[in-house]
Amino acid sequence: MYLISPKKKQYKANLHCHSTLSDGKLTPEELKKLYKEHGYQILAITDHERTKNHSAMSEEEFLMLTGYEVYVRPDPECVYNRFNPEVHLNLFARDPECETIICYNDSACKYYTDEEKEKLEKYGSQRQRQYNVEYVNEVIRTAKECGYLVTYNHAYWSMESEADILAYDGYFSMEMCNYSSYVSNHLEYNGPLYDKMLRAGKRVFCHAADDNHNKFPVDHPRCDSFGGFTMILADELTYDSVIGAMEKGEMYSSMGPVFKEVSLVGNKIHVECSEVQSVYVYGGSKSPKYEIAKPGQTLTCVDLEIDEQAPYIRVSIFDKEGKAADTRGFFRDELGLAPIE
Repeated sequence: MYLISPKKKQYKANLHCHSTLSDGKLTPEELKKLYKEHGYQILAITDHERTKNHSAMSEEEFLMLTGYEVYVRPDPECVYNRFNPEVHLNLFARDPECETIICYNDSACKYYTDEEKEKLEKYGSQRQRQYNVEYVNEVIRTAKECGYLVTYNHAYWSMESEADILAYDGYFSMEMCNYSSYVSNHLEYNGPLYDKMLRAGKRVFCHAADDNHNKFPVDHPRCDSFGGFTMILADELTYDSVIGAMEKGEMYSSMGPVFKEVSLVGNKIHVECSEVQSVYVYGGSKSPKYEIAKPGQTLTCVDLEIDEQAPYIRVSIFDKEGKAADTRGFFRDELGLAPIE
């Protein structure tokens, strides 16, 4: 059983990006050119509370996804406070022409002109935003009703309690790495949180993204581009195929390493990948299965046993710089394994 099939092409994507339409420093056209030059095939420009269909910029070998980023803050006027927790969600439209704003809030939609606000297509309640689990779940539910896929963004940066994150319902994936946050705090790799989600039975996928604003040039050490990406295993580079693959979890998160194959063979996980220093198979226990390269050597092919009591499994690989790539969690029923007695 293939979890990552060597027979499928992998498309490199940045699923979180900001342009001059909100607080980014590059235009959508400049962002597309930059990511295309760096070997990407997919880009989602997810400006803050401002959605725009960029599909006219798509080409045969480069796909633009439609989406935007929603935020909910404790302040009723959506004022930013760096010491307060907050929620950020990315919304990806199943229909590339969808530019609907869900749960519209005038204070949050500050990047629209008054004239643009009047013309917006709005969906869902427009009541004052409230920073609590009930309201956030309403936002997620409303977005899904409107045809969006919802992700949970930069968990460490958001400063939310694990209890609240686990109580949110309906987002299909979380950012394992948010590179912009990682550059600024060196903590935005969320493997431990993801395992807690899986142990709690949450069937959530994982991905990585830049969340780039491009305040610094590409050659600057504080550049926030090209450090967190998602490899999407779509049948073809079309909008429907890519969105469909994302929704089914046919993707993985990376900060650099690449999976070539992950498969289930009997009671073992077979992993083939780019050169790495270590491979881990997590399964919800204190003691994951792992292999570490000997000094001066690297790993490219590893077979590790599955713990017979593991409620799920996921694979992480780490290169010599400590950069990770991560599969999503696969539960026992997805793997055809018998339930734990």
